[in-house]
Amino acid sequence: MSSVETESKKKKKVLMICLGNICRSPIAEAVFQNEVKKRGLQDQWKVESAAIIGYHTGKKPDIRARDTLTENGITDYSHTARKIELDDFNKYDWIFGMDQENIKDLLSRKPMTSQAKVELLGSYNPSGTIIIRDPYYDSDSAGFQKAYDQCVTCITAFLNKHSS
Repeated sequence: MSSVETESKKKKKVLMICLGNICRSPIAEAVFQNEVKKRGLQDQWKVESAAIIGYHTGKKPDIRARDTLTENGITDYSHTARKIELDDFNKYDWIFGMDQENIKDLLSRKPMTSQAKVELLGSYNPSGTIIIRDPYYDSDSAGFQKAYDQCVTCITAFLNKHSS
């Protein structure tokens, strides 16, 4: 196989980021995996998620996030929270934050030599709602469903734009 063929076979890598990696970013990761699987693009894409802060490191996603995924037919997702590392800026092609604070933090950590694109996931939302609000402190799961719906919309638009 030539180097050109090898390069074309290289997976594009996406990292989803939120504050604690137990609500929005795992939902986004699961939605991305699910959409890639539905499209048969597993050989083209790799997605993971991580946190800005390490407070929930080693934990599963919030039960409301897991329930939301299950209620929407995503039953094969497994995740353990982790904090973003400096090396992630070299491993991933896109690093998506869920809100402006995530983006500000990511840009302050991003090495000058990193080729990763740091963007709001919501920037791909055709409706223009660019912030995926953190539902962690909500008393119910409605915010988790809203985050899920936003992730589906944004990830669908992103994959439509960037998949071959």
